[in-house]
Amino acid sequence: MTPPDLYALTNDRIQLAPATFSGQFRHLGPGFILSAAIVGSGELIATTALGAKAGFVAFWVILISCFVKVALQLEFGKNAIYTGLPTMQSLNRLPGLRLGHGHWTIWLWLSLQILKVLQVGGIVGGVALVLNMSFPAVSTSVWAVLAAASAGLLIYGGQYDWVERGSLVMILLFTGLILLSLLLLQRTNYAISGTELAGGLTFSLPKATVGVAIAAFGITGVGGDEIMYYNYWCIEKGYAAYTGLDDGTAVWAERAKGWIRVMTLDALCAMVVYTTVTAAFYLLGASLLHAAGRIPEGYAMVETLSRLFTVTLGPGAKGLFLVGAFFVLYSTLFTATASWSRIFADAFGQLGWVRFDDPVVRKKTLAALSWGFPALWCVLFLVIKLPVLMVLLGGAATSVLLLVVIWAALQFRYRQLPARLKPTIGYDLWLWLSIVAILGVSVYGVWQLAA
Repeated sequence: MTPPDLYALTNDRIQLAPATFSGQFRHLGPGFILSAAIVGSGELIATTALGAKAGFVAFWVILISCFVKVALQLEFGKNAIYTGLPTMQSLNRLPGLRLGHGHWTIWLWLSLQILKVLQVGGIVGGVALVLNMSFPAVSTSVWAVLAAASAGLLIYGGQYDWVERGSLVMILLFTGLILLSLLLLQRTNYAISGTELAGGLTFSLPKATVGVAIAAFGITGVGGDEIMYYNYWCIEKGYAAYTGLDDGTAVWAERAKGWIRVMTLDALCAMVVYTTVTAAFYLLGASLLHAAGRIPEGYAMVETLSRLFTVTLGPGAKGLFLVGAFFVLYSTLFTATASWSRIFADAFGQLGWVRFDDPVVRKKTLAALSWGFPALWCVLFLVIKLPVLMVLLGGAATSVLLLVVIWAALQFRYRQLPARLKPTIGYDLWLWLSIVAILGVSVYGVWQLAA
């Protein structure tokens, strides 16, 4: 029996959303994939580097970064539920300049991927470096090839359920290992005191830390990429299919509100996971590296932290940390392969290059891209061999992409959202807080650096 096409919205699968917390919890999933994608190079590099440079004083930056952006994610998720459209199709229906078949936002997004492809190539390099540190008999180049090939193999032909389960396994592994590392740290001379934690919540920021703080704000928490990916996972989980086509009735509105509540719980649970892991990485950097004045660059952070863990926690701690570092980086590679194949296939469909609406063509396109992107990322790393620079260049593109996400979210909220689904004033305040915080941090950073 051919499975239903979740990208073709009908009323064949409609069902009411569960009303109880336990029932809603059983329908979570897209947030697992999002968490696995978010906790990657940003946490291992930017967050730990910020802690090493600023100490505990900038801890608040990390917490705010993880919280405020979720409202933008919810706006995209709601749009997927009440329209049944993935991201690129939703963007292509917005008002504004069009070039050929595509809306200007799609062309801008596509141009930014020139830098984003370098970022994921840098993550392939990070996975290879961690594996080489663990098994030095195998060269970094060989590990890069194996890492990329394994990602393609795992995602090739994989349906939503497989991506969700793989993400959940890696989330449990890296969250448990990082929290265990932080717990063991409390038994050493580097233990974190309540006074130090309180000092990190004073909302002050030394000028010398502004640059790295802004970078951490941009790359931690849910970013523009993950927000745009979220629609695909909400659709493949079935939220839109369970809601069904908008027939103008109050029954449809109640059904849509129910699945929006499930999606909101999914997003909030994901926020708890990646905020916890991000905060743990920051505290490790602040406690182990700041006092010693050690601020290594990029992936050297992995080697430095692993050595410090050996000194402070014992010889077995290096292996513990390397396992955690591997799953943090590989989870991003795993989910990037799945997410990139979907969003690019959708974009190509909107530009008239493939038939995304044809399930057979879509499946073949996803399969080809699932192999093609890891191969491209691997080649870029092997040629450039500068993983840190590659990640930072991609981070710059992410900052621009976040502005596109803000504009689209406002269009979704105030031009497309059915009046029957109008949110509370509290939600709107959260959405505007998110927008103001993102724009405010950008302006503040430019002002501080220019002063």
